[in-house]
Amino acid sequence: MKRDYYEVLGVAKSASKDEIKSAYRKLALKYHPDKNPGNKEAEEKFKEINEAYEVLSDEQKKQQYDTFGHDAMGGTPGGGSNPFGGSYSYSSGDFSNMGDIFGDIFGDIFGGGASGRKRSRTSQRRGEDLRYDIEVSYLDVMKGAEVSIDIPKKETCSKCHGTGSRDNSAPKQCPQCKGKGQVKYSQGFFSFSQECPQCKGKGTVIANPCPDCRGEGIVNARKTIKVKIPQGVQEGTSLKVTGSGNAGINGAPAGDLYVVIHMKQTSGFRREGDDLYTEISISFPKAAMGAEIDVPILEGSVKIKIPQGTQSGRTLRIREQGFPMLGRRTRGDLYVKINVVVPTSLTDQQKRALFEYAKTMGDVPQDAKYQSHSFFKKIFG
Repeated sequence: MKRDYYEVLGVAKSASKDEIKSAYRKLALKYHPDKNPGNKEAEEKFKEINEAYEVLSDEQKKQQYDTFGHDAMGGTPGGGSNPFGGSYSYSSGDFSNMGDIFGDIFGDIFGGGASGRKRSRTSQRRGEDLRYDIEVSYLDVMKGAEVSIDIPKKETCSKCHGTGSRDNSAPKQCPQCKGKGQVKYSQGFFSFSQECPQCKGKGTVIANPCPDCRGEGIVNARKTIKVKIPQGVQEGTSLKVTGSGNAGINGAPAGDLYVVIHMKQTSGFRREGDDLYTEISISFPKAAMGAEIDVPILEGSVKIKIPQGTQSGRTLRIREQGFPMLGRRTRGDLYVKINVVVPTSLTDQQKRALFEYAKTMGDVPQDAKYQSHSFFKKIFG
């Protein structure tokens, strides 16, 4: 018992032509024999959905099928008579009404494409883009810099000037594809097109190839390129150098070069966005009484004031001593973390002074050795 054609394609009887086409396309991709080699069940399903689409994609046949059902067929698929007009055979691949959709399907199944997907016959092709990763210092980013990089790339052949020909003769029509750039093959039920293996889709071949580039028109080379590093550029930024990628084929434009920036951290500094972070150590007296000290920056040093009573771990902000903001005239800030250093050893004079200070604070050490007669005699005489 034949299944209902609408059921075969999984669409409603009221489905539009586009819906029927879309449903068929999905099923044809799923059950195509080249995607299911040796699978008899898939092959039968493929025949069934093709039969359904053959009828439902044609307005006249669809109308008669909707009226009379399978009785309107008057024969069986695979070579019988067809009351809708003409004859068809799945073994021969003669589906006159399906050419529009087969081109789309072949493009997905075989990766080449049939109708509307042929490669340009001009044989021109833009060069590939290239990527180069570079490491730059904080100072380069702070000031801006110009760096030179040496990259491997494809350049236009200087011997044949990109023609690919030894004697500068014009390319000839490819004898295998006759200039079409594609060749037809028969596989399973269908005929389909793929890129010509001899001319690689160009449609032409070089009769007398250049010995340097072997007819390609391009050669492997190395080139030194200067790249400007903008002030304030961020980690991971990609700088585009137009036309510095691989050379194009037959006069086509070259690709572009993308230079990706990575930061080489400077000892003692850390970057976050446009701000810069560092740490300094100061003595207890400077922290207690305040002081003016020099703080190192990437471009030298700056003076800052340490407020009286600064505690260890406090962070001071110095405005506009960070990185330039890309595309703006302002800069980030410098954040300085203060570490108060506690001395690990003291002279007798230092101990006496510290003891006197402790007395004024009511904070005389309670350790027994500090309370002993010998300690006071040594310190105060």
